[in-house]
Amino acid sequence: MLFDGGFTFANFLVDALAIFMLFVWLYLLITIFSDLFNRHDISALGKVLWVIVLIALPYIGVFAYILTQSWGMAERKEAQIAHAQTELRRIVGYSPADEIVKLDKLKSAGSITGQEYDRLRARLVM
Repeated sequence: MLFDGGFTFANFLVDALAIFMLFVWLYLLITIFSDLFNRHDISALGKVLWVIVLIALPYIGVFAYILTQSWGMAERKEAQIAHAQTELRRIVGYSPADEIVKLDKLKSAGSITGQEYDRLRARLVM
């Protein structure tokens, strides 16, 4: 018997690896389910079919979803982040023009250098 020796460092490493892999697996499932349910380009039937595949054949389902949908996942995540930033700026009242005026005041007061001003202004204009 391989594990009859009780608690060993090898057993600890195997257990730690198993727990790590469990968390990675749960992260993948949560990521895929959140992407799946936030999609607007798939019908409800398509979502149900993906859920069935992910539950019935978890490994194959996750790998199939990643292989077939990973490029779209990145695009949807970027669009979601951009939308959240725009919505936050709208609610808070953030305006790039206001920030550039603040940068001009900082530059004229000598608080920032010309290089810092150019770098920060370029970030605001993006």
